[in-house]
Amino acid sequence: MFGSPEEAFRRADETPDEEFYRAPRLVTHIDDRAIAAVTQLYREHFPPNGAILDLMSSWVSHLPPEVAYRRVVGLGMNEEELRRNPRLDEYMAQNLNEYPKLPFDDGEFDGIGICVSVDYLTDPIAVLREAGRVLKAGSSIVITFSNRCFPEKAVAIWHQLDDQGHMRLVESYLREAGNFANIRSLDRSPRRMFSDPLYAVVGEGTGFHKQGG
Repeated sequence: MFGSPEEAFRRADETPDEEFYRAPRLVTHIDDRAIAAVTQLYREHFPPNGAILDLMSSWVSHLPPEVAYRRVVGLGMNEEELRRNPRLDEYMAQNLNEYPKLPFDDGEFDGIGICVSVDYLTDPIAVLREAGRVLKAGSSIVITFSNRCFPEKAVAIWHQLDDQGHMRLVESYLREAGNFANIRSLDRSPRRMFSDPLYAVVGEGTGFHKQGG
């Protein structure tokens, strides 16, 4: 399918991501029923009063409104979107495709969410290895995605796969990262016609801080 691994992670638009994400997009990219499915996953996997990292964050985090967390940190591309997110206690803008290393300590978080964004990572294994580093052992990463994206910024391999293929691909990212266990895929698509589908891959941190990429 691809002549080299690099080709699999090319995008139709290779201009700097900072340019593409410069203007804030204060909209949601999946519908309300799919958002509710994301929120339910967070309810199931993120402990109350925990420290949560919303990775590839924006102006809304989809965390359950009735749950209080000790700390919620957002890391995304657009500072204005992050500033408007009412759930964030802290935020920072960072291009993970250029700088995959996360500015956090080992085992700093009790949960990590990546919502409808994993398809934009050009080196997902490096980013997820870092996510595993900053995640406490036994805590969960929840990676959700649908069938919608900015096609010009999604990597080539994502376009070549169907929904089942996307789940297997994201599972393979976590396995290759080397510091996750109990990796599994979930179909949480709303059982209603004309709703956006919602898929998830969940893994648990092992506390193993694998080096290199």
